[in-house]
Amino acid sequence: MSCHEIEALRLGLMNVLGVGDRSTREHAETELEGHLEGPIEGLAEAESLAEIERHLDAALVDLEEEVAAMDADDPEYDYTRGRLLEVRNAERAVQRLRVQGESVVDGLGEAHDTLHETFPVAE
Repeated sequence: MSCHEIEALRLGLMNVLGVGDRSTREHAETELEGHLEGPIEGLAEAESLAEIERHLDAALVDLEEEVAAMDADDPEYDYTRGRLLEVRNAERAVQRLRVQGESVVDGLGEAHDTLHETFPVAE
């Protein structure tokens, strides 16, 4: 079993942020071979934070259902619960990233307004 949600999220964030090197991308793509469907595929191919948040939420629902359906004696149970916790942590990290991005955009708007107040442009 693998952390498909985390690897797909890494790919999506690399797309959105324009970061990551070829070897990192290839490693993630290799991990996901045969698993690119549904929310995992959506995460891996996301091109915006909004898409990432939507697909990550769907992946969490799927993972929560998987954990709920498992028997606590299943050897994979603890690992799967651990995946669920890490994906929830990742969801919070993505939310923080979005909020920080919005703050940067707002700050640029304020800087623009301040610049025009300081140096009025005659029309």
